[in-house]
Amino acid sequence: MIRGCSQKHLRALTLVELLLAVAILATLSAIAVPTYNNYIDEARNSAAMAGIREIELGIVKFQAERGRPPDTLAEAGLANKLDPWGRPYQYLRIQGGVEKDIQHHGRKDRMTHPINTDFDLYSVGKDGRSGQPLTAKASWDDMVRANNGAFVGLASDY
Repeated sequence: MIRGCSQKHLRALTLVELLLAVAILATLSAIAVPTYNNYIDEARNSAAMAGIREIELGIVKFQAERGRPPDTLAEAGLANKLDPWGRPYQYLRIQGGVEKDIQHHGRKDRMTHPINTDFDLYSVGKDGRSGQPLTAKASWDDMVRANNGAFVGLASDY
């Protein structure tokens, strides 16, 4: 009863109940938001892998038609392809190139060996940065094509 003589009973949340509800919502949000962000990252990684495979097929088709790999993605008609983060895919022709250029510009594994012998194709990933060796911290989130197409995935998984 409020104010003694009234017969109506008013029921409201106490401060403790309200704080408890807020704490439960905060806990659920703390669990849900990182899970959702991980889901989004996985979806973008999958889309980048599919994009690399699609560009790889275009390069192989170009090579089959002309007998050589393209010098650039634009030459193969693939320059407008963007990765899921809105950046262009990176391409480096290796096959038929100068060996010195391959050693200086091609992507390297942890043993500093080139990861491809035909061409390098990769996305710079979420952070937009990359380094020549896959072991560089800037390269860990890159989506790479390695072993001449036998592997496509995160550089940190290679």
